[in-house]
Amino acid sequence: MKYIYQPAANPTGYTLLLLHGTGGNEADLLPIGRQFGDGVNILSLRGNVSEHGMPRFFKRIGMGIFDEDDLRFRTNELLHNITTISGKESFDAGKLIALGYSNGANIAGSALLMYPDFFAGAILFRPMQPFVSPEPFAAIGRTPILMTNGAVDPTIDPAATQRYVQLLENAGFDVAAYSLPSGHGLTQEDLHLAQQWFHEHFSIAPVE
Repeated sequence: MKYIYQPAANPTGYTLLLLHGTGGNEADLLPIGRQFGDGVNILSLRGNVSEHGMPRFFKRIGMGIFDEDDLRFRTNELLHNITTISGKESFDAGKLIALGYSNGANIAGSALLMYPDFFAGAILFRPMQPFVSPEPFAAIGRTPILMTNGAVDPTIDPAATQRYVQLLENAGFDVAAYSLPSGHGLTQEDLHLAQQWFHEHFSIAPVE
């Protein structure tokens, strides 16, 4: 799996895992990651699936219809690769915060449902519920999640978003969900909310 790793001034702190949308790559979200400051490591991955030449993290059958078998396989593959990279780059995989946009948010959400204790937290921009009927699961503790969706996003049903939020909350996650006056693209309000949420939940260790 292709990736970019940028260590922090203190690499023992938190690592921000960047997961791009369809057609993106490992460089796309780096400018957003850098806005969280030099106290966090950045690991940005490229999806292993190609859809008409566009990188993705898992296959889909149609718009908004996921290949759930492939999603499960790719989620396991993703977490295995992250664990391998953490050993190579010497960052703490137990301090990993996912930041995913669209397709990237959906595979991060899949990881939350399949392995609720893998991430220390997650920022999900424009997500959809990964599985129609997920297996029963429960979060270990109150893992914080930020979810932002666009009120006029033509690709995501607001009612489905609310059901997804309820699913995560019922499983024990601490979910902060926002509906913004936007479409599927990211806005400055998304980034402002993400940074505010991050600094409320995670302290950055000082450089020694």
